Formats: sequence, structure tokens, C-alpha cells
Amino acid sequence: MQRLYRNCEINGWSRMQGLRFLRVSGSRSFAALPVIVAVALLGACTTGRPIEPGLAVTAPDPSYGQEPFAYQIRENYPLNPTDIVQISVFREPDLSFDSVMLNSDGQVVMPLLGPVQLAGLTPTMASERLEELYGTRYLRNPQVSVNIREFASHRVTVEGKVENPGVFEFQPGTRLSGGIALANGTTRVADLQDVAVFRQVEGGMAVAKFDYAAVRSGQMLDPVLMPGDRVVVGTSELSQAWQDFLQAVPVFALFTRF
Repeated sequence: MQRLYRNCEINGWSRMQGLRFLRVSGSRSFAALPVIVAVALLGACTTGRPIEPGLAVTAPDPSYGQEPFAYQIRENYPLNPTDIVQISVFREPDLSFDSVMLNSDGQVVMPLLGPVQLAGLTPTMASERLEELYGTRYLRNPQVSVNIREFASHRVTVEGKVENPGVFEFQPGTRLSGGIALANGTTRVADLQDVAVFRQVEGGMAVAKFDYAAVRSGQMLDPVLMPGDRVVVGTSELSQAWQDFLQAVPVFALFTRF
């Protein structure tokens, strides 16, 4: 109950405001009182954080371990293994691909050239690299264009208390809120204050915690997702206990009379 009161106070509710709902008719069983208390306080806690107009928070919170997640959206994204690209060599259809996937090493096997490393390069840089290789040995003033067909490497795992957990493809620039939306949002028993994002970084695995209610209201960083991220939405123990209680007790038994 202390945790419930604390959550209500965070959302702008005082204990007395929650208790105003506890006016029960004397003809009802006192056994219904805990249920009404729970309904009142749970209802009070669903209002969430108020949205404050203006610029949303973009700085990471070190106390939540968010420093490795202060990634900004780029205009051009580097290619990664398993991305699918279109490679066009002007007036050279035999050297072109309408659709080709970078292998697990980030390479594409090009006619005459063999394996060419493209992972880590933006599409513009990849075009320049191929022009250089073909121009050095085979073609005069080659014109090459590389376009991304599909960011197949951009996958995020979303699990925990979401409606549809799984692995999802996402577009570059998608943020945490967008990743949770891919899983059809959080469940009613989700603890919005306990959302973790796991990310592989140099030296190991980084873990950051986010208060999703604060993220949605613009009061906390909404991090840009990276390929391979894992999002875990925690469970509110109180909400889970309430759901278990409702399943165990028939509805008509909640308001029996003397």
C-alpha cells in the first residue's frame, strides 16, 4: 500500500484525494471495502504524468545509466550486415543489382571485383568506394549509386509486459516509444517506471532504466533505438496482484450484502 500511495502522490494525487472515493453504503459488506479502496487508488494512479508544452528532455540522466543512449538521429545511416541495397552502375546492367543483401561480414560480391566491404559506410560513401574500385581497373569515369532497399539489420526485441512481445524491424530514427508501439503498447499490469533498455557497447552490455510515463510526457530522454537493442517492460507487483485477485474472486461476491 505504501508503494501505491507513493505512485499516486507522484501523479499528483494525495492520500486524502484517493480516500474520498471510499464512501460505502452501510448495507454493503465490509468485505467489499478493500476492493473499493483498491479500485479508487488504482484509478487515481492511472492519470500519468501531465504533459508540459515545450521542448522535450533530450539529455540523458546519469542516475539511470542513460549516458550510452544519448544517440542523435542522423541523416545518413551506415550500412550493416544483412541490410538490402540496390546497386546501379550507369550503362552497365551486368554489374548492377536490383536487390542484394550484405552478408554476415558486411560484404557484397561485385562482378569483376569480388567481395567488397560496404558495412560501416553510408550509401554515398559506398557509391564512392565502388566508383573508385571500378575506375581504377575496369571502367572510365564510372557512375555508381547505392540505395537502401531495407534496413534488415534494424531489429529490436521488445519483451515483458507489452501486448505483443517479439522481435521487430524498425526504421532508423525510431525511439523507445516507437519500439514499444511496435509491440502494441504496454499491458495494464506494466510498471511504466521500470522500463530497461539493453545495448551492446564497446566493452560489454549497457543497461539503462527509463520511466516510460516521464518519457511519454517529454520529461525524460526518449532514446533512439539501435540495431540489436532489447527493451524490457517491467511488471507492477501491485497491479499483478490485483489482476490475480479479480480472476480468483467472482464479481458478484465483491458486493454481497449482509
